[in-house]
Amino acid sequence: MTSAPAAHPVQENARPVVIVGGGLAGLSLGLALRHASVPVTLHEAGDYPRHRVCGEFIAGLDAPTIEKLGLAPFLADARHHTQVAWYHRSTLRSRHTLPAPALAISRHQLDQQLAAAFVTAGGTLHTHSRPRLTENVPGLVLAHGRRPANASPWLGLKCHVRGLALNADLEMHLGARAYVGLCALGDGWINVSGLFHQSDVVAKGRAAILPAYLRSAGLNDLAHRLASAEIDPASHCAIAGLDFSRPSRPAAVSTAGLRLELGDTVAPIPPFTGNGMAMALQSAALALDPLLAWTRGTAEWPAVVAIIQRRVRNRFRTRLTTARLLHPALLHSAGQRTLTTLAHAGLLPFKPLYHLLH
Repeated sequence: MTSAPAAHPVQENARPVVIVGGGLAGLSLGLALRHASVPVTLHEAGDYPRHRVCGEFIAGLDAPTIEKLGLAPFLADARHHTQVAWYHRSTLRSRHTLPAPALAISRHQLDQQLAAAFVTAGGTLHTHSRPRLTENVPGLVLAHGRRPANASPWLGLKCHVRGLALNADLEMHLGARAYVGLCALGDGWINVSGLFHQSDVVAKGRAAILPAYLRSAGLNDLAHRLASAEIDPASHCAIAGLDFSRPSRPAAVSTAGLRLELGDTVAPIPPFTGNGMAMALQSAALALDPLLAWTRGTAEWPAVVAIIQRRVRNRFRTRLTTARLLHPALLHSAGQRTLTTLAHAGLLPFKPLYHLLH
């Protein structure tokens, strides 16, 4: 698929931008650049609409980012959630209220709407496209996500279900080397997504994989609840080799200092935070003004990359460090028992932790 209807005129003498990766960071940045009449070509390896392994729960997205990227129309149908219930195996251990409402919206819907708006705005969109990456090309933005790590044992699974009653806006279930989030979307659908340690789980067919991993993690009650729900068969998806460690090189730096990376390509945050979608959008907003300066010829590429690197590093350093410190505890029995015991006793400082993670 290649689309490029002319809606916004091309800025006279503007330098073109090429974006590799049509997720939230790439699409929102491409759309904002088109609204400024910058010529943009976007390459996406998949197609739209599509389901992704994603919590579909946006915590910590700030109003300035929404305004800068013009996201309000795309988030108008999002559910606003505040209540979270935490379970350890089958036992409800804690309830708490988020300091600020989070947004719940299907990526199937959001990505498609952003892609359509990008094309309508005159952007050139190539789907099923995997261009050869050239590091030393000014104007190239890499937003294709973190590549799977062969050595990583972590597996992400997701599906949409309907007809399942939730005990809060968001349920979080901790199991053996696993955690799973359930989030209410629109039209009665609920997103079920989880992080699991890959094992010798035997499952016949895509629909059987998630229930099998739930049972393997000791989340039998949750598996039983899903068995009685309506499941959207097209929503089953998986991704292996998830890696939330620090990147092997400093964020967004190449040997030539010209490689610009955004979103999960730079630093994916562990999914328990619900902050991954917000970070993708925030990274696009941080990059927009420096990129506009480059397209207009008022800034050179190495300086633009350095500015965006610094902005991304300063904006996300604290939340990434905090998330990486907490994440192992959520995946191991001793840490889960400690955290849920503290939460049950009212001794876990949810609000300070929330602000550190968002």
